[in-house]
Amino acid sequence: MAGERDLSKLLSGMRPELNAGRYVYATVEGEPPAGVAPVVTVREPEGLTLVVRQEDADAAGLSYDYVAGWITLRIHSALEAVGLTAAVSQALAQADLSCNVVAGFHHDHLFVPYERAEEAVGVLERLASAAEWDQERAS
Repeated sequence: MAGERDLSKLLSGMRPELNAGRYVYATVEGEPPAGVAPVVTVREPEGLTLVVRQEDADAAGLSYDYVAGWITLRIHSALEAVGLTAAVSQALAQADLSCNVVAGFHHDHLFVPYERAEEAVGVLERLASAAEWDQERAS
């Protein structure tokens, strides 16, 4: 099934879901340590960036300084869709919330400050409601 490309449908149907746990960004040379199962990896010239559960990072002795909540936008967004990341980032920025976005094949994933993750979900739910209202008004 192809992902959604229409921005108004993406926003109104994004259904942000907060995943359980605390997640951290760490970097290693080579491969992840034994016992560490990253949810995201990015290979950069400086090393391998990992996003992992905080307890896994602690057990492996990995250093980090950012603890995040992980929000999944539960709509299948097309990788070539335009504007979703910008709209979500803008709404969170207006609430003074940092946001690190990772696009998966099916969904977009947001890593926000852990202590404000519930607030971030609320911001996104309001954005979705406003988009849904705009769609209904346009019909």
